[in-house]
Amino acid sequence: MTEDSSIAVGIVGLGGIGHHHAEQFEAHDSTLVGGMDINESAREDFAEKFSVKTYADADALFDRVDAVLITTPNRFHEEYAVAALEAGLDVLLEKPLAHTLESAERIATAASDAEGFCMVGFNNRFLNPVEVINGYQQTGRFGDLTHIEANYVRQRGIPGRGSWFTSKEVSGGGSLIDIGVHAIDLALYVLDFPTVTEVSAATRSQFGASDEYAAIAEWGKDSGPEGFDVDDSASAFIRTDDGPTISLEVAWATNRPDSNEFIIRGTDAGARFDRKNQTLTLYEASTIGKQHLATTEIETRSLNTHRAEQAYFFDHVARGEQPDRNTVEQALVVQRVIDAVYRSSEEGRAIQLSSP
Repeated sequence: MTEDSSIAVGIVGLGGIGHHHAEQFEAHDSTLVGGMDINESAREDFAEKFSVKTYADADALFDRVDAVLITTPNRFHEEYAVAALEAGLDVLLEKPLAHTLESAERIATAASDAEGFCMVGFNNRFLNPVEVINGYQQTGRFGDLTHIEANYVRQRGIPGRGSWFTSKEVSGGGSLIDIGVHAIDLALYVLDFPTVTEVSAATRSQFGASDEYAAIAEWGKDSGPEGFDVDDSASAFIRTDDGPTISLEVAWATNRPDSNEFIIRGTDAGARFDRKNQTLTLYEASTIGKQHLATTEIETRSLNTHRAEQAYFFDHVARGEQPDRNTVEQALVVQRVIDAVYRSSEEGRAIQLSSP
């Protein structure tokens, strides 16, 4: 720790998400002391905006900090996360865990051997409606959960063809690994991470690779189809050993309306959660008095999820305790499902998964 007991933190990867994380620091007892990026322009922009020293070498940054946030493109997660863990630092690593399952497994091994800890950036878990859902589930209001419909669908929203997001070599995939990872994680989180036994899926690349791709708003600079070799949508059905199932719909681009709905079905009650609007509705039935259906709108406070995620991370850094949420082990389960979705689509069959 620094002399004033504030946590000294650095950021590796000084692009848009790195800037976003840096902007949240003022809400915490932490001090942003530097950033690292291999791109000189990114270093200069970050240094000017946040008035901190920036580095082209990660080791130089690691020598000055207690903890590090890693916000690089997926392919470089392993390189910097493993180096930071080996340097004894605590790590908050943006989702997904890595660009491939093999790389994710190496990060998990490094984390298990490390003095510090690694937490993975599934920020949507910190949404207040998600906390309410988990609270009701723990008190038994839903009964036994049976199925979750998990949707993260954009009618149009490919994040800049030609950027690292649309390069399989750098990202590891497209819509599934970028936004589908959140849908998979939230569904498994609500189900308390049961063992996944089977995944049957199809991924598609129907829009991003086309010269005729049309959108009225762009998520970043569009360089055309030559820079696109990943999926732009995916559908999957996921079975678990305890019985609950998950149906998954993910898309950067598709001819249907946007959807951020999670439909939760239980034996005693169900719920509809809209991730984007942070709205939550409960659905129940009863024979009390007379047979009836009950629909309850739940209101919660809005929340900056990255700020809440950081607060949880910094609290555990300060106390020197391993976090019990957003763990590497959970992120590795999500990565295995992602890998199985891609394999199922490629091989045209359901993929059987066994315990690690």
